[in-house]
Amino acid sequence: MTIFLTGATGFIGLHVATRLLDLGRRVVAVDNFTPYYDVKLKEARWARLETRDGFTGVRLDLTDKAALLELVNRTAPTRIIHLAAQPGVRYGIDNPQAYVDSNLTAFMNVLEAARAVQIPHLVFASTSSVYGANKNMPFAEHHGAAHPVSLYAATKRANELLAHSYAHIFNIPVTGLRFFTVYGPWGRPDMAPQKFCARILAGDPIDVYNDGKMMRDFTFIDDVVEGIVRATDHIATVDESWDALAPAPDASGVAPYRIFNIGRGEPVDLMDFISTLEKHAGKKAVLNFMPIQPGDVEGTWCDITSLKRAVGYQPSVSLDEGIAKTVAWFRDYYKV
Repeated sequence: MTIFLTGATGFIGLHVATRLLDLGRRVVAVDNFTPYYDVKLKEARWARLETRDGFTGVRLDLTDKAALLELVNRTAPTRIIHLAAQPGVRYGIDNPQAYVDSNLTAFMNVLEAARAVQIPHLVFASTSSVYGANKNMPFAEHHGAAHPVSLYAATKRANELLAHSYAHIFNIPVTGLRFFTVYGPWGRPDMAPQKFCARILAGDPIDVYNDGKMMRDFTFIDDVVEGIVRATDHIATVDESWDALAPAPDASGVAPYRIFNIGRGEPVDLMDFISTLEKHAGKKAVLNFMPIQPGDVEGTWCDITSLKRAVGYQPSVSLDEGIAKTVAWFRDYYKV
């Protein structure tokens, strides 16, 4: 089986590629090494993959449609896992064009590539941020996602709608995965676990938004990877029980299309999260309490019922275990 994987130098991309190679699958990976954060970290991730049998890495900008189509046609993948995107909620306030290019134009090109080879299954990364202003928790796939509060969330919701259209018109099986606050070794330096860990170890203050009154469904990377691989092997089909008079958005009666949440299903208070980081860093944090930022939401909580039922997904890594592994990697990689 050949997997065409986008965003391979990303945090999740590295771990997904590693797991697929461990399973004996061939991985054709692409990335354009955008400088959203330190490219040296991306290069280090890429270097780990380049030593593996079965790995083919190509530096490619997904906005280059012709190059993407040529590569997909030449390598003839049996699955596409699309993880490449411009991440981050707050960055969209200052640089909205990056989201248009990476999350809309690039995604359309991936859909066109999937159509060109009639891919048996396309799996793509969405986000819990699509739930936006919704406060009905835990967030479930059938809840509304019509009120995103960040540009990032809006582009990801647009991806879901575009994917449904392609699944319907071109009969391409598509699965979207709404990730909930993924963390772990090799994580992005702009994300809370790495950012907080760096500042705690350095004795610098950390910014705690909404005066700490926030919660997130923190999910360890190994659990997320397990869910991605299982979902990739579970090809989306038309839901024969779908009711057009009361349409649920997590499946479709007119297209081979599914949307799944992927998280731990146990929200963690931000202050408890910081306490766990302090425990494993061996230092107390200096806290700088601040108001909530534009585009942020106060809480996320993942309902994982659908993914459990469909593929037997069951997260197993506790916050304490996950943070311990994350801090250990951080100390080793950054030599602190």
